Amino acid sequence: MPTSLRATLPTLFALLLGYALMQIGNTLQGTLLSVRGSLEYFTPTEIGAVGAAFWIGIVLGSLWVGRIIQQVGHTRTFSALAAVAASVALFHIIIVDPAAWIAARALTGFCFAGLFIVVESWLNASVTPQTRGQVLSLYGMTGLIAGIGGQLLLPTGDPEGFKLFCFVAILISLALVPTALSRASAPAHAVGEVRISLRRLYAQSAFGVVAAVLCGITTSSFFALGPVWAQQRGLSTTGIAILMACGTLGGFAMTWPLGWLSDRLDRRYVVIGASATAAVILLALVNFVPDTVSVWLLFICVAIFGGSVIPTYSVVIAHVNDMARPGEFVSAAGGLLILQGVGAAAGPVIAGIAMSTFGRIGLPYTVIVAQILMALWGAYRSLQRPTPQDIEKEHFTPEPVVPVGTQLAPAHAEAR
Repeated sequence: MPTSLRATLPTLFALLLGYALMQIGNTLQGTLLSVRGSLEYFTPTEIGAVGAAFWIGIVLGSLWVGRIIQQVGHTRTFSALAAVAASVALFHIIIVDPAAWIAARALTGFCFAGLFIVVESWLNASVTPQTRGQVLSLYGMTGLIAGIGGQLLLPTGDPEGFKLFCFVAILISLALVPTALSRASAPAHAVGEVRISLRRLYAQSAFGVVAAVLCGITTSSFFALGPVWAQQRGLSTTGIAILMACGTLGGFAMTWPLGWLSDRLDRRYVVIGASATAAVILLALVNFVPDTVSVWLLFICVAIFGGSVIPTYSVVIAHVNDMARPGEFVSAAGGLLILQGVGAAAGPVIAGIAMSTFGRIGLPYTVIVAQILMALWGAYRSLQRPTPQDIEKEHFTPEPVVPVGTQLAPAHAEAR
């Protein structure tokens, strides 16, 4: 182990432990709200709007939290936002109303964007270029494992009660402890500002811009309305938890293989293959897997689907950074986050309307359309703009389930 990495391990451990706890609470809350909303007779459109609100908050938080960090620092920002997020989790059981939940979920997204940015910028500023890849990979894997843990907590309580909401609040509150008790402070160079230009980003990678939006539509639709789809298919609370965890587990298992492949091929070909696989799996699931089939076949299909769609955003990020010029990596990361957030905000609404109109098949067909569009757009752009043979590829870095760009950390961009 390099000496520089060993010296920063206590700080890294505290940050990653806090990040894991808040991610467990976040993923549990997302699934819980979908299930509880269905039990409260919210329409799929309303449940989708609740899921979309989180991503609106993510985008707004990514744009504004940097100013808070500059004014009061990383530790105080983390503590304040975690306290608010924990309190808002309990608000959902005080007022059970779609409009109130939409507002609360948007505030939660705002807080979590800030929490992610604090962790990412602190991590990036605390490591060296020689250890950054290892640390960011550990960060991405921590997010995926925490996501699985959050899903599996769903069966520990009754979604119609208050216990699970309390679990969410407790987990997010506990995320404060490692960072608050750490004697380390974020390096001064962890804060910086960059200008985001979506027009320049599109000129550099038209494929990446569109693909980021479609990635957001796909993943947010699945995580927001997947529990509702499973519930309508007849799965129990435990079955819903396992199904959602299988999707994340599939993404975890395929992150490195797809990343490894994208380092050796045109990354667009990898995205095209993954998108086509996801579309085929969902088409088979809808048309050839009846409700009476063994639930384990359903879990396997969802795991393959998750393995196809969850790592895709990381490959898209790597492709865009391949095309970016030195000094533009941070703005590219921020721009991609906005685009992915816009897609993620629109996805649950579109899928919710589709489910309200066509029944539960509305969700898989929404995702199928998004994946087919991504594959076709990738094929078209590959013909329009072949990858230069002399391009120097950025090292692939896996992103967590809820990816957040670090406009506060120029060092992070260099790793991509």
